[in-house]
Amino acid sequence: MEPTIKDVARRAGVSTATVSRVLNGGHWVAGETRTAVLQAVQELNYKPNAVARSLMSAQTKTLAILFPNVSDMFSGTVLGGVEDAAHSRGFSVIVCKTGGGHERTLAYLQLLAEKRVDGIIFASEVLREAYADFIGQLRIPLVVLSGESVRPEIPTVRCDDRQAAYAGASYLIGQGHENIGLLYGGAHETPEQSGRLEGFHEAHRDHGLAVEPSRVLCLEGFAFKDGQVGGAALLRQGGPLTAIFASSDELALGVMSAAYARGLRVPDDLSVMGFDDLPLAEMSLPPLTTVRQPLYGMGRRAATMLLDHIQDIKKLEGHAVFPTTIVERRSVRRL
Repeated sequence: MEPTIKDVARRAGVSTATVSRVLNGGHWVAGETRTAVLQAVQELNYKPNAVARSLMSAQTKTLAILFPNVSDMFSGTVLGGVEDAAHSRGFSVIVCKTGGGHERTLAYLQLLAEKRVDGIIFASEVLREAYADFIGQLRIPLVVLSGESVRPEIPTVRCDDRQAAYAGASYLIGQGHENIGLLYGGAHETPEQSGRLEGFHEAHRDHGLAVEPSRVLCLEGFAFKDGQVGGAALLRQGGPLTAIFASSDELALGVMSAAYARGLRVPDDLSVMGFDDLPLAEMSLPPLTTVRQPLYGMGRRAATMLLDHIQDIKKLEGHAVFPTTIVERRSVRRL
């Protein structure tokens, strides 16, 4: 017969409530008592039922993260940070792919409510009013990661997109490029992209240059194929471009593919710069010069903010802004 929580309590000489507090991470149990309970658990080989524990503690020890897409290296790198932080505290992670769709996102939020997740990370999308209202009614702690929130009081984790784009464009200008195209994705759904657009324009103004409208192209996605299509369009309509700045590494690799299809060599005929510094940036030929945002660290910080709040360590509030850096490789040449 499997041992019960009452057996553990008798062995440790404490109440079942004390055993429950120890097993659920309560911070108000004396050290000697905690040691006695854990020793009893080990001696009896007691395995607490996860459902029963969640009912007693009002926690399920689960976080959820929602991505528009989970098939790219961006989501994989972010998820690595989230999972490492969660697992270090005994939590598991549920991953949801929304496809960026309104109805599908609301359906997932309803499902997460039914599963009684302890916290939600909303990643790489706009947190719309409908989503914020629904989550707020459920009183589930929430962090927006690498995206925008319609409500400034909701905690966010992100980089400074305007400053990052300013640095990237300034780097290209510093390499002698004055005819630069900008390819940015997700602009219909992610307002932070306007920050990157603002940074691009601001860098040109500060260097006494003008941005031709035909050299800025908005796409709905960040994927390789979007870069192929958008890169080809920029090369057709943008005039004599010497460089293209893409708002994701996958877009940048698509631009490189479009350039090669037109017989252009990177960086001899066209310089290409990306954004994110995903693992594939080092794998490309030539290796991609890019703006690095610390995606793993951002994922870990978002999860840690939630966990600290859930475990009564620190109130969930404020915004974490991560710095970006330029990573020089070989896809940009000096003119």
